[in-house]
Amino acid sequence: KIYMDNIVLVTGASRGIGKAIAHKFASNKYIVIGTSRTTFEVDNNLKDNFFSYSLDVSSRDSVNALYEKLKSDNLLPSIIINNAGITSDQLFLRMKDEDWDSVINTNLSGVFNVTKAFIKPIIKNKKGSILNISSVSGLMGNAGQVNYSASKAGLSGFTKSLAKEIGSRNITVNSIAPGFIETDMTDFLEGESKEDIINSIPLKRLGKANEVAELAFFLTTNEGAYITGQTISIDGGLFMY
Repeated sequence: KIYMDNIVLVTGASRGIGKAIAHKFASNKYIVIGTSRTTFEVDNNLKDNFFSYSLDVSSRDSVNALYEKLKSDNLLPSIIINNAGITSDQLFLRMKDEDWDSVINTNLSGVFNVTKAFIKPIIKNKKGSILNISSVSGLMGNAGQVNYSASKAGLSGFTKSLAKEIGSRNITVNSIAPGFIETDMTDFLEGESKEDIINSIPLKRLGKANEVAELAFFLTTNEGAYITGQTISIDGGLFMY
């Protein structure tokens, strides 16, 4: 059975954490709207309830066009997972304006764009959840990532404020802050640098994308219905408040 009222939108669903989250929901019979800046193939065994769309979250025209498409197809989501994100790392003194603008426009303004476009039906239905994928870099900072850390730190304030605004409508808003997760974004780590990072993590390993997906599923389904306004780290103990 496919639960028609449980439709989830996952941005940045073509790879890494976003793909793992999309697969977790699809394998649990949710209808998944997965987006990426470029079209991508969906696993054959999930094609019945996993639909892929091209979306640039930094473009409001692109976001609004997707909203109208899903509305016409009766596929508006009750769960929004804002996962799409980019990096453009550089030491601050060498950081170009476009390095700042592109990262903020995608990672922070992109969350605003998607949430703003899709939130009204969720509020009207008084049922749903919004989850923002942040980063441990937004909590502890990271040299060479002033733009990325700022964009992810901004999600914490966004999450708390929106949670206070719409909590009375039975809607939860949370963030997840992953640490070093085994994805293509961490594939560049090797040798001593990778060993140094692992040694700084109390659990002495990198995380797995499916571990983040399990937390995402918990927070946006009935099991996590009394959790809202939180940024939850999943980083093996790398950063502790």
